[in-house]
Amino acid sequence: MRQFVYWLSALLLLCSGNVYAVVSYQDVKARYLSSDAVLLDRHDVILQQMRVDARERKLAWVSLEDISPALRSALIASEDKRFYQHSGVDWNAVAASAWGNLWNTKTRGASTITMQLAGLLEEDLRRRSSARSTSQKISQAIVAQWLERQWRKDQILEAYLNLVPFRGEIVGAHALARVMFGKHPSGMDQIEAAIAVALIRGPNASVSKVSERACHILREQKHPEFCVNLEGQTALAFSHLSSKSGVATNSMYTTTQNGLNLAPHFARRVLTADARRVTSTLDTRLQAYAKDSLTRQLSALVDRNVEDGAILVLDNASGDVLAWVGSSGSLSDAAHVDGVVALRQAGSTLKPFLYELGLEKRLITAASVIDDTPVNLTTSNGLYIPQNYDKHFKGLVSARTALASSLNIPAVRMLISIQPEVFFRRLQALGLQLRESGDYYGYSLALGSADVSLLSLTNAYRSLANQGSFSAPRYRNTDPRPSSMRVMDTAASYIVSDILSDRAARAMTFGLENALATRVWSAVKTGTSKDMRDNWCIGFSERYTVGVWVGNASGAPMWDVSGVTGAAPVWQEIMHYLHKDSQPVRAGKRLLPDGVEQRHISFSDEIEAARNELFLKGTAQDKIVRAHSDQIQTKITYPKSGMIVAVDPDIPPERQRMRFVSAGDGQVLVLDGQRLKTMTVISSQQEKTLRYDWFPIPGKHVLSLLTPQGLLLDQVSFEVRGATLVSNKKTGQR
Repeated sequence: MRQFVYWLSALLLLCSGNVYAVVSYQDVKARYLSSDAVLLDRHDVILQQMRVDARERKLAWVSLEDISPALRSALIASEDKRFYQHSGVDWNAVAASAWGNLWNTKTRGASTITMQLAGLLEEDLRRRSSARSTSQKISQAIVAQWLERQWRKDQILEAYLNLVPFRGEIVGAHALARVMFGKHPSGMDQIEAAIAVALIRGPNASVSKVSERACHILREQKHPEFCVNLEGQTALAFSHLSSKSGVATNSMYTTTQNGLNLAPHFARRVLTADARRVTSTLDTRLQAYAKDSLTRQLSALVDRNVEDGAILVLDNASGDVLAWVGSSGSLSDAAHVDGVVALRQAGSTLKPFLYELGLEKRLITAASVIDDTPVNLTTSNGLYIPQNYDKHFKGLVSARTALASSLNIPAVRMLISIQPEVFFRRLQALGLQLRESGDYYGYSLALGSADVSLLSLTNAYRSLANQGSFSAPRYRNTDPRPSSMRVMDTAASYIVSDILSDRAARAMTFGLENALATRVWSAVKTGTSKDMRDNWCIGFSERYTVGVWVGNASGAPMWDVSGVTGAAPVWQEIMHYLHKDSQPVRAGKRLLPDGVEQRHISFSDEIEAARNELFLKGTAQDKIVRAHSDQIQTKITYPKSGMIVAVDPDIPPERQRMRFVSAGDGQVLVLDGQRLKTMTVISSQQEKTLRYDWFPIPGKHVLSLLTPQGLLLDQVSFEVRGATLVSNKKTGQR
């Protein structure tokens, strides 16, 4: 009886002509949001889809012509046989429902597809845990009548199939077809369509119940033969709901659409619920090539305990991220870990920035001779004895050879002169974001003991490529280019880049033919961390900077894999791909920037072969002469290494001085990376003594003794303790 009253009331309201302000079809479609965000490359090609809405599973809106006719027919046969005849409310069905309810006879409900759509569009009319109230049903019928006046039938059917919930979190025919049947909704057959429509009536029904309802729909469509083994097919479709390969998971980062999975880690970085369609700076073809290159290389190293890797490609001028491969995918046990941003030990990849700082401070030139012999350093943690990678020492070598061949001892000697804290500040300015202080890392910072990410390290090398100019990477094609700032000296950066491109200079360690050689001009550096846990190859051409990391996400060591055999082959492949249409460009064709001059030099005692060398203006030399034996034995006689000096608070500051003393003449004293200029030479019959009276400043210090050519002869570390001087604001005295 209550149903009869309900429909009678609805009829009276409809006849009264009341109008509801219901949203238009165009607005419904415009405000529709998929649960997935879409990542496009720089050419508007879809790279990746990623789920950003965990509440419901909705894929892209599909037009009616892209939905299987079988699904449309099954829906109308089951839910609204007179859909194309009525105007929102099926009064025949209303009468039958009212009559059946009057006599307690079970009949099909009178709710039409249009009325169900009204319930989906209007928040107040949506069905919750309980059935709709009488007033809601009446309003639902009124809104349906309005929809029929304003919308076309095809628009009503299209909107309904995109908005109707099916099972669990699945909303719309697109998501249902993808999840349960692994296909686009245009490809659903009659059996799949019947199963789908059966779920509308009972989203949480059991397999057997859904199968029973689907069979009833098929019988109404005159296809009873499809009921054979229907329960088995329904069970198979249900199994996909919990399959790891399906898209209906609770993960917010599940990929969709035909297994498209080119840039999942980059997608996590840029796609959000508020940014669901992003045009990125990536290039699809380059991304796919880089991913394949990494897979090929790691497959070749499978017997050397290597399973992970990452690649980053940057455009030098704009900072655009052109390729971002976060992992080796199926080869990895930790494919979700993004190797581009994961922190790993830098190894020798920090050396170019150390040598650039030495050049910039004019402590060395590219031709300066550095002693590659054992050195023992006293630190707060004990004795530090660095070793070269091959456990051999090369004796006297030029700075060019030392950097290009990645010798460790010369790098440590360089850091002794510059000081870890000064080098640390430079690395921070390059965006490496080291977690500890320079003093924490100590001299091991020269050999890359700090943890860095492939992203920050590759971008720092891009600063070298841009001759010292730093700017952040760019991820979205619609974003403005980040502002740049000068971090390194232009001329010094150019010289370091030239060293890293010098095949002859790196031959001492790597030979002439290796994976670091390219058909175009390029500068490159490898690095291997302690116990072969991380393997790097970072380098750049005139246009691109490419960074590659190879290792294990777990931190497990690799077996006999160095930078030139692990990461370098991938780097070389990508660099060749980037320049496949470029003409070869050699170093001799590059224009020298202001502040750099070229000079032909020679070395005494055949230390190295004569060559053309680059110098900062004002530091050029024609001949590098080996120091005499008495010079080589020259030592700093005061202070002693490890000495602790105390400032006496009872002595006036202007009376306190610490005297640096070394035997010999013509050398240069360098304190904490700064040359001491007003030194005094004291001569006697036996020898000449170099002296400098220094005001003691509390803190840790390093004093170095160099030849005028930059050869490091000796160095000591010491510490000054005591009160810090404070200016008197009234008298101006300290």
